[in-house]
Amino acid sequence: MTTAHAMHPGPATLPAPVPIQQLHHSAYRARDAEETRHFYEDILGLPLYHIIQSDHVPSTGEYCPYTHIFFRLQDGSFIAFFDLGDDQAAAPSANTPAWVNHIAFRVNHVRELEDTMARLKAHGVDVIGVTDHHIFKSIYFFDPNGIRLELTAQLADEFQMLQESTTAHDRLKEWNALKNQWRQDRAKGGTAQVLKPQQNDRPEFNHPTPA
Repeated sequence: MTTAHAMHPGPATLPAPVPIQQLHHSAYRARDAEETRHFYEDILGLPLYHIIQSDHVPSTGEYCPYTHIFFRLQDGSFIAFFDLGDDQAAAPSANTPAWVNHIAFRVNHVRELEDTMARLKAHGVDVIGVTDHHIFKSIYFFDPNGIRLELTAQLADEFQMLQESTTAHDRLKEWNALKNQWRQDRAKGGTAQVLKPQQNDRPEFNHPTPA
């Protein structure tokens, strides 16, 4: 057996996927650690739980002084931020709408969405919502670093969500087939429009396709 084969075993010899228990933390760039702390701890109520400071990045070894702060959620997971000491926030993505990338936190009741919306507005934060997604309701807003956040209250019970899961793979397979055909048509110069999904789960927003 060659060294390459020894380093890259085939699928049959790989161990099974390990059980991933929960999100430990997600990490983002912060413009300012104190500004971020005020927003997450004083307004949203997530306690500052841990801080790491260093001049070098452990995973890469590169020199980049940072202050790394962690805020704890009720389930023991964290949202974390890096203050790189330059008062710069992460730049928005040039090819992605601002509503796409976001973090969604769960609360227990719709009333808690309304209470949080009142707190945010009292601190001058713009809020969208309450938005009805049928299986849950949400509010949306941005943190001081330009990160879009969602607070959501679940409406569907576990049985309904289980029913939804039984069709997820088939629907994705249908989407994949449509997208492969769209790619072939586009390569031949046959279409310039983006691909629309095969099903509209939000008919109340069924507007005509732009020309």
